[in-house]
Amino acid sequence: LRVLEAAPDAIGEGVDLDSDAIAHGQRLADARGLTDRVDLRVSDAGDLQGGWDRVICIGASQVWGSPVDELQPLPYAPALAALRGLMPRGGRLVYGDGIWTRPPTRAAVTPLAGRDDEFVTLGEVSDLAVAAGFAPLAVHEASLDEWDVFESGYAAGYARWLAEHPAEHPETDEVRALAERQRAAYFAGYRGVLGLGYLELLAV
Repeated sequence: LRVLEAAPDAIGEGVDLDSDAIAHGQRLADARGLTDRVDLRVSDAGDLQGGWDRVICIGASQVWGSPVDELQPLPYAPALAALRGLMPRGGRLVYGDGIWTRPPTRAAVTPLAGRDDEFVTLGEVSDLAVAAGFAPLAVHEASLDEWDVFESGYAAGYARWLAEHPAEHPETDEVRALAERQRAAYFAGYRGVLGLGYLELLAV
């Protein structure tokens, strides 16, 4: 939606399997006056057809891989190949997903998929993008401050729920456990080890 606001002549399409997420996005689009310029729908990104000049794919590589509950390595190569097929030569992709910022530790991988090969390094993602038919225009990594903001969003959600519900609520213990698990996974686990890489890619 921010891209559409910045490019008044552009139209956009967004898909997600989560109907609540799509409904939320539609409310935001309506509030920004973008209703007529964006098509948001419940659909599988793996079913998208080509023809887009610009594509944004952040944290969704799993769409082109095995079911998440199988705990397999992130399918960067299939994702990048599929995304390359959505755009013509000269098209641009903003691609982002998890990377190892430094060699994974046992504490870091345990709350994730439990395997050292779940992610690769930023340089390796860049090489995979080239192999898929892209030329990198820019390669970045999210800062630790950005990660803290992202993870704090989970903590804030749990905190608000606990503040808004009585202690005797039947779900209180579950929410407290989820909050504790999230804090432990991040602060005692993958903080500073799991990163997020962003690549600005040109289809060649």
